[in-house]
Amino acid sequence: MNRYERLNALLEILAERGRVDVDEIAEELDVSAATIRRDLDHLADQQLLTRTRGGAVAHAVSYDLPLRYKSVRHADEKQRIGKAAAALASRGSVVGLNGGTTATEVARALATRVDLNHIEGETAITVVTNALNIANELAVRPQVKLVVTGGVARPQSYELIGPLGTKILDELTLDLTFLGVDAVDPVAGASAHHEGEASINRMLTARARKVVVVADSSKLGASAFARICGVDELHVLVTDSDASDEDVRRFEERGVEVLRV
Repeated sequence: MNRYERLNALLEILAERGRVDVDEIAEELDVSAATIRRDLDHLADQQLLTRTRGGAVAHAVSYDLPLRYKSVRHADEKQRIGKAAAALASRGSVVGLNGGTTATEVARALATRVDLNHIEGETAITVVTNALNIANELAVRPQVKLVVTGGVARPQSYELIGPLGTKILDELTLDLTFLGVDAVDPVAGASAHHEGEASINRMLTARARKVVVVADSSKLGASAFARICGVDELHVLVTDSDASDEDVRRFEERGVEVLRV
């Protein structure tokens, strides 16, 4: 387990249990107590937990982990999902992308597609995004016409949220939106932990002719605080090979094409 995996594990355990003890968690993660103390001190410096004598207690933000810690969870699966989803975009299309680790992998796969190489005087693909980290990666790609929504930055996800972003999206039409979600269910639809993200994600969905949800199997059949859209607004679900046959069947019965990769 590398350092980021260990930090991520600590935050998830804190979110679940509310507190941790240095000696107990060191044994559980098979590292020294000194290592755990350094990790807890680092996370406390980031205001992600509160240190106590002999351990730590959960900070509120632990329930919505910052993107840099989320990125280590299901990393291989997200890369496969990103590559498979990116293959669904056609040259010349206008693509919407929200934030999150899986959507970021879609952006990276789009940027490195050989058939989308730059031709002088031609835009291979247009990407509309509210995610600052995605915009940062795509801004240097000459084959990509990049449109960034306005809004207020949310540090946990690097997403721009609020009415400034929705005003811009209201003026655009998208061929395809790749939608990263915190949860997706064949009855409840797609949802997010934060209502501000859900609002702009809802607009990205509404402005697209086709919506592709990108979500690893841990998010299937789950629900989150804020609704993005109903399952009837979703066209394709790209997930990993651990998705159960039952989950796939339930989505397909609702008219959603499922790709397991």
